[in-house]
Amino acid sequence: MTEKRKVIPAIVVEGKYDKIRLESVVDAVILVTDGFRIYKRPEQLALIRHYAETTGVVILTDADAAGFQIRGYLKGAILHGKVYHVYIPGIHGKERRKAQPSAEGLLGVEGMDGETLLAAFERAGIFSQEPDRLPHDITPALLYAHGLTGAPDCTARRRALLEALGLPTHLSTAGLCDVLGTMTAAADFPAFLAETENRNG
Repeated sequence: MTEKRKVIPAIVVEGKYDKIRLESVVDAVILVTDGFRIYKRPEQLALIRHYAETTGVVILTDADAAGFQIRGYLKGAILHGKVYHVYIPGIHGKERRKAQPSAEGLLGVEGMDGETLLAAFERAGIFSQEPDRLPHDITPALLYAHGLTGAPDCTARRRALLEALGLPTHLSTAGLCDVLGTMTAAADFPAFLAETENRNG
């Protein structure tokens, strides 16, 4: 099995199957637009903007008209930070899980083989991006130690924290660790948490 390539910027894809496919070839934070639902999910757009301003974001959509429409929307909605565009080739075919090909008969991100995906990232110069910061040290254990997981009131506390930070309330523990890692470090986390909770209160 080929070793995964590290990608510093967060990657934005259209759907969960795109994310699953990408996770097999790269080590990165991967965000999902859920197709056109991104138009009505301001909290997810805020998260994408946050990554644009911290790590940068890679926009990777399908090669069809819908993919380019979503790409154009994100391009116009991200006003600050770094945005990188990765394009997959327009290859005709059908994803294995689907009964019918797409309207335009093109394979999406989920239908690309690993070599093609990595070549697309290579063409865009993504692997040459140097990290602007050290790998974060915010871990699930740290969240547990501060009562954000595993405690009787952890769900309410975590939801309040996410709302105070303007993040999606459905963000997973791993996703929360990733985004907190762009905001603070483990040593500063108690003060960061207290300040955020006070601001929310």
